[in-house]
Amino acid sequence: MDLQNEKCVMVIDEHLSLGLIANTAAIMGITLGKKMPEVVGADVSDQSGNTHLGIIEFPVPILKGSPEIIKEIREKLYQPEFQDLTVVDFSDLAQGCKTYEEFIEKMGQVPESSLQYFGIAVCGPKKKVNKLTGSMPLLR
Repeated sequence: MDLQNEKCVMVIDEHLSLGLIANTAAIMGITLGKKMPEVVGADVSDQSGNTHLGIIEFPVPILKGSPEIIKEIREKLYQPEFQDLTVVDFSDLAQGCKTYEEFIEKMGQVPESSLQYFGIAVCGPKKKVNKLTGSMPLLR
């Protein structure tokens, strides 16, 4: 993977509570780490000799979104032009489930159009990620 030409962003609904924003980012980040283990660097040691697990080798800006903007991006990501991007979404349905089995069951019973997305993470070639999110402001 050419890390110089890769980009990863998260777009999160700015209207969520701080706790849900943090939860959304954490869940999407864990999923990205599983899906893209090659972007996580080697473990490092500090001067005292303590080991710290490796982190992602490039920044992951968190961008300000709304449910409508996130939904629009999600719909575009189903188009053939964007099939090579890695996409993680997190929805109201997922957040409301207590177990993964419940998530699997409920997800299989609802159309995509009824999902309200809390956030979406998009990783891949910089040009494509920028085409989708390049003008969006940071979530602060």
